[in-house]
Amino acid sequence: MAVRNSRVLHRSLREIPPKAIGGEGVWLFAEDGRRVLDASGGAAVSCLGHQHPRIVRAMARQASTMAYAHTAFFSSEPAEALADHLVGHEPGGLAYAYFVSGGSEAIEAAIKLARQYFVERGEPQRQHFIARRQSYHGNTLGALAAGGNAWRRAPYAPLLSSAFSHVTPAFAYHEKRDDESETDFVARLASELEAEFQRLGADTVAAFIAEPVVGATAGAVTAPEGYFRKVREICSRHGALLILDEVMCGMGRTGTTHAWEQEGVAPDIQAIAKGLGGGYQPIGAMLASGKIIETIRQGSGAFQHGHTYLAHPMACAAALEVQRVIGEEKLLDQVKELGRHLERRLTERFGNHRHVGDIRGRGLFQAVELVEDRATRKPFDPALKLNHKIKAAAFEGGLACYPAGGTVDGRSGDHVLLAPPYIATRDHIDMIVERLGTAVDDALRSINH
Repeated sequence: MAVRNSRVLHRSLREIPPKAIGGEGVWLFAEDGRRVLDASGGAAVSCLGHQHPRIVRAMARQASTMAYAHTAFFSSEPAEALADHLVGHEPGGLAYAYFVSGGSEAIEAAIKLARQYFVERGEPQRQHFIARRQSYHGNTLGALAAGGNAWRRAPYAPLLSSAFSHVTPAFAYHEKRDDESETDFVARLASELEAEFQRLGADTVAAFIAEPVVGATAGAVTAPEGYFRKVREICSRHGALLILDEVMCGMGRTGTTHAWEQEGVAPDIQAIAKGLGGGYQPIGAMLASGKIIETIRQGSGAFQHGHTYLAHPMACAAALEVQRVIGEEKLLDQVKELGRHLERRLTERFGNHRHVGDIRGRGLFQAVELVEDRATRKPFDPALKLNHKIKAAAFEGGLACYPAGGTVDGRSGDHVLLAPPYIATRDHIDMIVERLGTAVDDALRSINH
């Protein structure tokens, strides 16, 4: 595409993307007349699709009442109602919500709250955070330091805090040894985490941070059975907090409101975003346990952090209606059912594909990983830019999906992430898999495979 004039700093400085001019349900409309099936909700964002009438009406009602009031002076009805909806029943002990404008801000807040909690407890030596390689926690400097996405981190390495260290991810396809059982693999990962606590000094670790289902960096990677229970036990034994990043995998995406519900653990602090507001407004949230907030209430009395758009009334009103629709229309049941259908269809289409090594995920959060050789799991040469070619071929065929590279180690590996809206039908799922299959084969032909 020829570069035309634009003053917007686009993701690519060499080409300007087509304009989206409308949307309806699972479809987005481009200015050139194309209808594009939104198979990944952007970046696992548009859980209710586009222009949902109930959400649009809720936003209009709030806009006609009050768009903004600064939280240094006021609370608002939408913020109070959304917090009650999310944590009024204290799921897993999470009792308070702190509303921000996105996932990176939610992670920044989580890191800072964890640090302040220990300072106020009289444990200021707790200044280390342990995370995992091949993880992603956001793009601000604190969140980037927490994450283990090597490619995103590289240019900014000198600016990233040394408070963060990284252990092996629970990524069985690449990290489990052939002679290990799943139980052995979990035990090895737990031993490594324990060793990292000891290396740093167990009483100097503030928290372990992880995505229950790894999203963009590795492609819908679920942990082996029992992994998160081991992690929870280690954190609790050493007095460290467990921070779970559900920015991408949370808010129903895996079939339960919180992905951790399927792991038999609960976090001390949780980050959510994307599916919280479904893309209708920029919003994220940090959810925190009662014990943490009570400690600070009895201490300094205030969380030493803040943003201009905290608990923005328009954003909270949109998110509240998104969550009400999900509940009232029983869409989590649909996510589970459609997720099973998606898994079946992906297996039928790609299960015997000579260049698909793994099909994985949970609910409407699934991925296929491309490999040059299935037997050895050898990835394609990154110079081939296979994931870029798949994205382009899919888009040409009317499908928006989320391919990415660096799946294995931040440099090598290609996967395609799918995160369809919860309102999709079985026919939509069939169409997604059919169009993705065509795109994958076209892209492979273009690199002579």
